[in-house]
Amino acid sequence: MLHSDRQARYTCAGRALGEARLRNRPSAEGGCGCPILIEGRKDRIALAALGFTGPIEQVNRGWDQSRLVAYLFETYGILNRVDQGPSMILLMDWDRTGGRLQRNIGERLKAFGMRIDDATRMELVRAMKPEGKTVEGLKPHARTLRPFIDEIDPEGKSEEE
Repeated sequence: MLHSDRQARYTCAGRALGEARLRNRPSAEGGCGCPILIEGRKDRIALAALGFTGPIEQVNRGWDQSRLVAYLFETYGILNRVDQGPSMILLMDWDRTGGRLQRNIGERLKAFGMRIDDATRMELVRAMKPEGKTVEGLKPHARTLRPFIDEIDPEGKSEEE
C-alpha cells in the first residue's frame, strides 16, 4: 500500500496522464489524436509503458527549433481538429533543460497562434518531483500509475491486462 501522501501524488499524476492519454489516443480508437511533444527516444518508451498509443513527436530528431516548430504548426495547426482543444501537449522533462525547452518551444508555437497544453507537465512537476525530474523516469512507476491512468482512460487498457 502506498503512503497516503504518495498515494495522493500518484492519483494526481495518474489522472493528468489519463486525460493526456485519452486525448492522445487515435480518433479511430475514441481519442482526439492529440500529439505529445517529448524530448527523446527514452521518453517515448516511457509513454508506451504507460499505454500511450497516439502520435508522439520528438524534439531530438536532428532539426533546429525553427524547423521543428514550423513542422509542428504545418502538421497539427492551431487547434485539435477533433475536440477543438489545444493542438499539442508539451511534455518536456521538469529539469532545467526541459524547462528551457518547454518555455522556448511553447512560446514559438504560441507565436504561430497554436494552443498548447502545458497543464499535464505542470501536474507531473507537482506530483512526481520526489520520484524524478524526467518523462523517462515515469517508466519505473508505470505499474503503480497505470490503475490511476486507466480510471480516467479505461479504453486505453491493453488486451493482455
